[in-house]
Order: sequence, then C-alpha cells, then structure tokens
Amino acid sequence: MKKLTVIINGKGGAGKDTLCEIASRHFRTMNVSSIDPVKKIAALGGWNGGKDDKSRKFLADLKKLFTDYNDLPTEYIYGKYLDFLSSSYEILFVHIREPEEIEKFRKKVDKSGGNCKTLLVTSSRCKDSYGNSSDDLVENYNYDYTYRNDGTIADAESEFTELLGRMLGSVK
Repeated sequence: MKKLTVIINGKGGAGKDTLCEIASRHFRTMNVSSIDPVKKIAALGGWNGGKDDKSRKFLADLKKLFTDYNDLPTEYIYGKYLDFLSSSYEILFVHIREPEEIEKFRKKVDKSGGNCKTLLVTSSRCKDSYGNSSDDLVENYNYDYTYRNDGTIADAESEFTELLGRMLGSVK
C-alpha cells in the first residue's frame, strides 16, 4: 500500500484542519500535530484551549522550551509516524509550524525510508502577524507544494483532493 506523510503548515486561519477533514472523506487519513503533547501540558497549567494571540504565543513558547529540553514535540510525532506505518492509513498529516522542526522531522522520516512531502496552505483570510515566531515564520521554508485556500469548500473538495491524489500517485 502506498503511504504518504504530508507535513502541512500555514498561518492560523488558513484552513489546514478543514482541508484535512476534506481529505479524510476521500483517503484514509491520520492527523497529528507536534503541539498536541504541549497542549495537554498547557491545559494542566490553566490554558483554556484558546486560539487568540496570547494563547498562540504561550503555546509557541512552551513548545520551544520542550524542544530545547527533550525534543518532546518531534519524538511525539515520530512515534505517531511509526504507528502510521503499521496502520491501514494512506496519508499522515503532520502539523509542524517551525521551519527547523519541519526539517528535523522530514530528515527522520527520509532516513527511515519513508515518503515525506511538505505543503504550505495560504489564504488571504490570514492575519499578517500573530506575535510569535511559530506562526509568523511559516513561510520561511522551501515547501514541496503550496495550496492557495481562497475558494469555497466545494473548490477545496475538488482541488485539494486532486492535489493529494497527485502526491500519493508520486509515491514509489
């Protein structure tokens, strides 16, 4: 079975989660984020699940601390990647914001013989600045693919699934 790992990125509000939901209607998908374990820890510290600028900065700062301390975010998503390999899923979406973290995970997947592509989702609906480097520097990476998400849900249903089909078709 062909398996594709897609590191998906974009500023807040670009529609990454919506696109992953659309993909799940057409492919067997698994969806994981490098911030997931950090969110669990943040909730213990009083974070209420907010997506406002203050919450985004808090999560970005906490993620950086864990990255520097024990590389928790990368170790977590790599474990999920290993689970994906032994599953019936076709596409693994991995949400990573920071360019250096994207590259680190991609190299781990490539070294293991996996097929990993990077995808930037852009949209005119996004703010220019969120006040933290995790959100503000997402375009500072040389992505394999870019998807402009400015159309309707129906547009995305056809365009995005067609793009994923091409990406999956390129898997050896």
